[in-house]
Amino acid sequence: MGASKTDSFSVEQNEMANLFKALSHPARIAIVEYLLTVDSCICGDIVNELPLAQPTISQHLKELKNANIIKGTVEGTAICYCLNPDTIAKIENHFGMIGHKLKNKCC
Repeated sequence: MGASKTDSFSVEQNEMANLFKALSHPARIAIVEYLLTVDSCICGDIVNELPLAQPTISQHLKELKNANIIKGTVEGTAICYCLNPDTIAKIENHFGMIGHKLKNKCC
């Protein structure tokens, strides 16, 4: 963000900016969309679905996990990932609020 002063913005604005930043790569959007189609998955499953190398997928998963968009549980030597419903609800509510306010605006 360069020279911006994040303390000048609300906690919610900073939180949304961090979530949107984590979602700002098409591979991460593809991962989220894939996770919507399965109950849980292992990193290897995602590698089979996307045209990216395993280390690249792992880095994208790390970014999504750091933003709390996904959760991972260790099962033996594998990590099963799923979407974090609380974080997805925050994103949904934010866009819902924007959509609601747009209905009452005219330009």
